[in-house]
Amino acid sequence: MGSQVALGRPARAAALKSGEVDVAFLLSGPTADDIRRTPGLRLVAPLLGIFWLDFPEQWDPKSPWADRRVRLAASLAIDRQALNQAETLGLSRPTGSIVPRDFDFALPIDAPPYDPKRARQLLAEAGHANGFDGGDLTPNPPYFSMAEAVASNLGAVGIRVRVRSMERATFLSSWRDKKLRGVILGASGTAGNAATRIEALATRSGLYAYGVVPEVEDLFQRQGRELDRKKREELLHQIQRILHDRVVHAPIWENGFIRGVGPRVDEPALTLIPAFPYSAPGEELRLKRP
Repeated sequence: MGSQVALGRPARAAALKSGEVDVAFLLSGPTADDIRRTPGLRLVAPLLGIFWLDFPEQWDPKSPWADRRVRLAASLAIDRQALNQAETLGLSRPTGSIVPRDFDFALPIDAPPYDPKRARQLLAEAGHANGFDGGDLTPNPPYFSMAEAVASNLGAVGIRVRVRSMERATFLSSWRDKKLRGVILGASGTAGNAATRIEALATRSGLYAYGVVPEVEDLFQRQGRELDRKKREELLHQIQRILHDRVVHAPIWENGFIRGVGPRVDEPALTLIPAFPYSAPGEELRLKRP
């Protein structure tokens, strides 16, 4: 029993339907819907990880992205509910935070509304009544169709971006080496807590942080020295409010990581370890009795 992880999404769905595999991972959109509608097959989709837009040029004072109003306009332009239905069958949870709600020290923040009218107003106030060239939109592979939908949303309010597809290893090295510009469609399923997520995306030592808000850096260093759990939580909540208020990122959703399960499987072991995306522990996998 296994999954053809090297196959593309349609091929994974076909292998599951044919009985070649019993569990298939990383399904989305039409392929997941095909599995859902096939008798004997089922979907399992716990929330795992965060998707967001990052604006690496916001730290350049000459860039349009340096204006908070422009970043907020981009966030308000995203139709998260429609995107959720199209990409994950409505199984993801739109959010306004880069920290998953089930992480320790997470501050729950609701997703911004879909408001293209307000987005166009903000762009006009920022001096871009006719829109502007937002550069490349580079997605974390393989979420290319999601990036195309986001690019369409941005374009509808006047933010013109071009989807730039990259091979996964090249994308990750370019992201880590701070070589990407324009807009990044980021995704992370890394485990941890609010502090570890903030560190990676918003601090001086952050692997994927292109810039730092000084106040955030100060608070982050303070929380690292704080031994009182409640006081540490208050500091981390303050950081999350600042990142939200300044629109340092445009969070999209907590991802519904869709897996397909075949008819022979009794226990796929897909939810036994919280926030772990694959079947585990292996000894808990069970087929149905004949």
